[in-house]
This record gives sequence, C-alpha cells and structure tokens, in this order.
Amino acid sequence: MKDNLDITNISEKQLVERCIANERQYQEILYRKYADQMYSVCLSYNKDEDVACDILQDSFIKVFRKLEQFNFESSLKGWIRRIIINTALDQYRKQKRHEEKLESYTQVVVSATIGNVLDQIDAQDLIALVNELPSRAALVLKLYAVEGYNHKEIAEKLAISEGTSKSQLHRARALLKQLLSKNNER
Repeated sequence: MKDNLDITNISEKQLVERCIANERQYQEILYRKYADQMYSVCLSYNKDEDVACDILQDSFIKVFRKLEQFNFESSLKGWIRRIIINTALDQYRKQKRHEEKLESYTQVVVSATIGNVLDQIDAQDLIALVNELPSRAALVLKLYAVEGYNHKEIAEKLAISEGTSKSQLHRARALLKQLLSKNNER
C-alpha cells in the first residue's frame, strides 16, 4: 500500500467499489478503518484473544467475498458488524459441538479399543494418552472415532490412501492399547 495514498476524500461508496474491484490497497484501507472496532466486538463474544483474532480474520474474508451484496441501505460499519457477530456465533456453535464430541470421545474410544481397562481411566487421562500418539495416527483416530469420518473421507482430507488411513487407525489403536497398559501398571 502506498503510504501517501489520500483517503480523506474517498467516499464510502468509492471505497467499497474499489474493494469489489479487488484493489488490495483499498481493501487494506477498509480493514484498517474497521479492524480495531470490530476486534472489540470479537472480544465481546470470545475472551480468548487468539480466537478473537481468528474470528476477525475470518469475518473480513467474508466481508470481502460478500461486499458486492452490500446495498448501501444501511451503514457499512453495521453491515460488517453483523458479519462479525454471525461469524462469532458460528465459531461458538462449532466450539460447542467440538466440546460435546470431546465428551463423547471417551465413550467412542472405549468401544473402539479395549473396554475394561478404559473403565479405570478418566477422560482427561485418555486425551493425554491420545496426544502422546504420533500426530498422523492421532489425527486419523480423532477423525474416525470422534468426527465420524469414514476411511475414504479421511483419505481425501489428508491426501493419503484409504489403506494408509486404515493402517494409521490400526496403529493408533495398538499404540493406545500399549499406553493404556503402561498407564494401568503404574
């Protein structure tokens, strides 16, 4: 962006039109004009600063993608704020679903692994053990057991073969069983 760009004489409509035309310097101007105010809105929905930053970034991506839909009947600031709020609410719902899945994680892993030994371990310990697994094996286990993806979907998401997905799941279960046995001996 040019530092000497004179934005004092540009109207909101011109700014929007130039953003729609994909002129990056004007997109940056729009972002800088509203980012601080909108970050405060993000923080009001999620106190975690990192998550609030993610919400802000995701929201501005949506703003730039949907800017052609803005009709100037309302204020641009209000329109952007609505997108921010909707994104924050979507993130909240997504986080809530994730927490619910995490709660059922123990039950799913119990049925997917070795039953009786797991009855003696709590959810936090189980999550800690899963986190000790090699990252690819843990990811396949989570996608399969928690998220409910099948091997074909996992293979597409991770750019691996279905066979690799199956072997990683088998590996994760075997390693988890070993970790559980070691944990149970303590």
